[in-house]
Amino acid sequence: MPELDNARTAGGAAPAAAPAPLVGVILGFPERIARELRSWRASFGDPMAEVIPAHITLVTTTETDDWDATVDHVRSVAAGAEPFRVELAGTGSFRPVSPVVYLKVTDGFDECVRLHEALQQGPLERTLPFPYHPHVTVAHDVPTEQLDAAESALHSYSESFTVASMGLYEHDAEGFWRLREELRFGAAEDEDRERPYAG
Repeated sequence: MPELDNARTAGGAAPAAAPAPLVGVILGFPERIARELRSWRASFGDPMAEVIPAHITLVTTTETDDWDATVDHVRSVAAGAEPFRVELAGTGSFRPVSPVVYLKVTDGFDECVRLHEALQQGPLERTLPFPYHPHVTVAHDVPTEQLDAAESALHSYSESFTVASMGLYEHDAEGFWRLREELRFGAAEDEDRERPYAG
């Protein structure tokens, strides 16, 4: 975004409108597991290890032209959800379509799909280029030998935990994903609470 949104260009034309916010919704992990997976991802030479915490994506890079409606929608889905158990076991890969190695979501797979389908409606409705597949990325866009190493090193990895909330993120003007709100499953909606972001 330009520093002066209302400034006019040197030629007198109005600047382009600010892009619509990009929304992401994820399931975060307990700190111990997140720290372990960050270390593994870094060991495979993935530069995103220090930038992107371990997570399961529910919604990614989806535009919205109504942030308030989006917040209300995500809160509503969270209020109707219940905590559930996630188990990660073994590795898979999206190769050759995409240079990604991931941990498989075994227990909790169907719950993730249901959350995704509920979220990707209303203000977040869009057509995805690929079917939704819950997973945890452990190596992305690194040399083939590093992808092979990730797939091999974590093939017997197994961990489980309970998820009881999901994080609503916005992709900001600097190119970073910023947490706007952590939404507990089953929490009653509070119409009087202050919105974390006004758009």
